Amino acid sequence: MRVMFAYPSFSNMKGIPQWGQNRQFQYFSKPTFIYPMVPASAATILNDNDFSVDWYDGVAQRESYGAFMNHFNKTHPDLLILETKTPIINRIHKFVKEIKNDNPEVKIALVGDHVTALPHMSIHAKGVDYVIPGGNWDYPLLQLSKHIRDGLAVPEGILFKNGSTVGSTGEVQYDVDLNEIPHINRDLTKWFLYYENWRKRKPFTYVMAGRDCWWRKDGGCTFCSWTNLYPHFNVKTPERHLDEISILREKYNIREIFDDTGTFPTGKWIEKFCKGMIDRGLNEDVLFSCNFRYDQLNEKRCKLMKKAGFRLVKMGLESGNQETLDRLNKGTTIQQIIDGSKTAKKAGLEIHLTIMVGFPWESKEDALRTLNLAKRLMENGWADVLQCTIITPYPGTRLHEQALTFNWFRIDPQDYDRYDMTEPVLHTVDMSPKEVLKICDDIYKIYLSPKYIFRRFIRSLTSKDDLMLNINGLRVVLGHIKDFASHEK
Repeated sequence: MRVMFAYPSFSNMKGIPQWGQNRQFQYFSKPTFIYPMVPASAATILNDNDFSVDWYDGVAQRESYGAFMNHFNKTHPDLLILETKTPIINRIHKFVKEIKNDNPEVKIALVGDHVTALPHMSIHAKGVDYVIPGGNWDYPLLQLSKHIRDGLAVPEGILFKNGSTVGSTGEVQYDVDLNEIPHINRDLTKWFLYYENWRKRKPFTYVMAGRDCWWRKDGGCTFCSWTNLYPHFNVKTPERHLDEISILREKYNIREIFDDTGTFPTGKWIEKFCKGMIDRGLNEDVLFSCNFRYDQLNEKRCKLMKKAGFRLVKMGLESGNQETLDRLNKGTTIQQIIDGSKTAKKAGLEIHLTIMVGFPWESKEDALRTLNLAKRLMENGWADVLQCTIITPYPGTRLHEQALTFNWFRIDPQDYDRYDMTEPVLHTVDMSPKEVLKICDDIYKIYLSPKYIFRRFIRSLTSKDDLMLNINGLRVVLGHIKDFASHEK
């Protein structure tokens, strides 16, 4: 039985869609292609169970939609797997209909964040045969594939069609032991296609210690789709994770890694992991980066992380206003952001800031406060890299529920094509959509400030890695500025 995992390259004048495993969907002219870790795990599991797996990422491969269709018609899979994202869900439904019209015998299953939030929307779409909600869909997919091939029962947690009738096998199951899941088959899933623009070394790849974020107090961050996908945080043992990193170094000569866990584990877990990196000598030739939280940055931990080979921590600044952090349930303070950045930098770690603008309760003065905080951190050398997005309340999040309750939407809430961050979908206190986009553009222009450029130039004089990073980074930043400028028109 042939199973295809596909990301067709849908043509769009807005840019290249970040369709794979990414927490914020955007169109970019200079994109980062993040390794879709859970789909890659699913492909590996099927391959290990004697299914013929075809991995086709037309977006990362920069191939046209026509090239995908040629490939599809040649291979003719029995089961097609598509990951869903809200801004392209209508395009996915149209694509499924087109495929099914010409290939009625092909079974099509949808997975991902949008069908987890709105499973019935997609199971009723023409041509869709199955919907697998939830983030841990790799093992249910194996059982579903055995149902199709071997006639076994449809597994729990699946929506399916039986002719014109829609059925369900109950609630999604989340009990997954990540230590039992095989290491990803990197060759099968074309690991070399995926990379971060800010990487310093090659070869570069991704890993994932846990699914997905352990910050769950009072429901976690209100804007996060991933607490809906993964209501329970699952994590590998440090030893299991270290085993995979050792394989990557030995088999692929990997020299830099980003861990795409929503928030990297802390406490005793990270202590064991860091000591394992040191004991195995991985810290000597592998740079390691991850997503982290400001309330977890202290001097002792940062020093240990640096010794263990950590290079960069991606930190959620989000807003320069404490009221916004509280309303988002971030569990951090502005002072922690400043102090944590200084502490990490003092230990030798690099800081990557993630920022959002366009909150419905924020004024232009509030947005400028975020801009100024980011500028202060970047120009003083307390942060190194940043990214900025328009806050978007994806279905399934508490922020989406709040936006419906309090009438924050400035568009039809079901006009999902417009959830792509090319424009704000929420009203603000006193900013027009163009003003929100301009604030985002101005945050990216911090990279062009003389003080920041001078600091990065001095640093690049002593490090070839930093020199190449700055050259590549400038290209990417100019691309982001171009993207936002085009949306402002």
